[in-house]
Amino acid sequence: MLILKYITDHTEEVIARLGKKNFNGKDIIAQVLDLDAQRKSTQVKVDTASAELNNISKEVGILFKQGKTAEADQAKAKTAELKETIKTLGDQLSEIETSLNNLLVQIPNLPHESVPAGKHAEDNVLEREGGEMPTLHSEAVPHWDLAKKYDLIDFELGVKISGAGFPVYKGKGARLQRALINFFLDNAQAAGYLEVQPPYVVNAASGYGTGQLPDKEGQMYHCQLDDLYLIPTAEVPVTNIYRDVILNENELPIKNTAYSACFRREAGSYGKDVRGLNRLHQFDKVEIVQIQHPDKSYDTLTEMVNYVQSLVEKLELPWRILRLCGGDMSFTSALTFDFEVYSAAQERWLEVSSVSNFESYQANRLKCRFKGADKKTTLCHTLNGSAMALPRIVAALLENNQTPEGIRIPKALVPYTGFDMIK
Repeated sequence: MLILKYITDHTEEVIARLGKKNFNGKDIIAQVLDLDAQRKSTQVKVDTASAELNNISKEVGILFKQGKTAEADQAKAKTAELKETIKTLGDQLSEIETSLNNLLVQIPNLPHESVPAGKHAEDNVLEREGGEMPTLHSEAVPHWDLAKKYDLIDFELGVKISGAGFPVYKGKGARLQRALINFFLDNAQAAGYLEVQPPYVVNAASGYGTGQLPDKEGQMYHCQLDDLYLIPTAEVPVTNIYRDVILNENELPIKNTAYSACFRREAGSYGKDVRGLNRLHQFDKVEIVQIQHPDKSYDTLTEMVNYVQSLVEKLELPWRILRLCGGDMSFTSALTFDFEVYSAAQERWLEVSSVSNFESYQANRLKCRFKGADKKTTLCHTLNGSAMALPRIVAALLENNQTPEGIRIPKALVPYTGFDMIK
């Protein structure tokens, strides 16, 4: 959520920057300013009435002591009127603040100045790329055929048990999943991230804190009886560890990593984008989260991007990094870099990670703050990244490393799988 004072002090700038996200903020910002003026005016009335009440209350006791009963009774009656006025004004103030907050949560985060203009994924900017493009043998096939050939993943069994988008991993396919999870967690720990194991369901306050609610409510699985949501990413519970927390400046940065299953309805997905492992309703992912000082968050973003790059390099996958344009960014992000790996049999790039800086947007919702040496309380900056999401990594690993003899396992993964070929 944007800081209200920033909106009031930099109104035209806010509207212009929102435009880069293709969000027309003129009307909603005008409503915010109007409600803020009402809020301030009502608060002044509350303060004035409260001060008058306080003064008259003191006078009542003095008048009774002086024997001025009639005047004291009049003053007492006035205090009753003032209390009723203050209650009415307080109710009005509460309604105004609720309406104001309901508007503020509909406004996306402001994009960083380095975010390129654009409306679609085609407008994203290539930052850099690397890795060696594989040359496949003549009988190479996509990962869904490989999964069936080597009995690694059963998509049809998943449909029987749950529905489309819930595959069943078997044998060496399940072992590869577990190997990747441990590989990613071990690398994160070596990079200074503290591992946590969070719940897979969160309450509405947690979804609100990281911005999934109300923006992505339709994309989340909702357990209505208990009003709990299945997490779309470990970012949600891990970042919410610091909701309503005031940290000491010397505790920053806080670096956490977590493995979780992730659940996404993916409503409206269809065609080639959902074939095999390309788009699932349940998948595994290792997340990295940092809580950082505002002055250091963009250096931290660079550090996190470089870290994710090191993972795809260790997995020997062709990769590229994209700086997302305004129209392709998430509601909450200020700057996002996407990682894609090349899927040789499908002849297409697959997104496997997003690394983002949310600046103070999430922290303002979460009330995640730190106290400096000057005792001043300041909002933190929050960052996170997929390090990494498994399904498309597995798809690329299977496709790119297939040979007539079997599927080769990258050297970095062999200590985790216990085998160097799937035959």
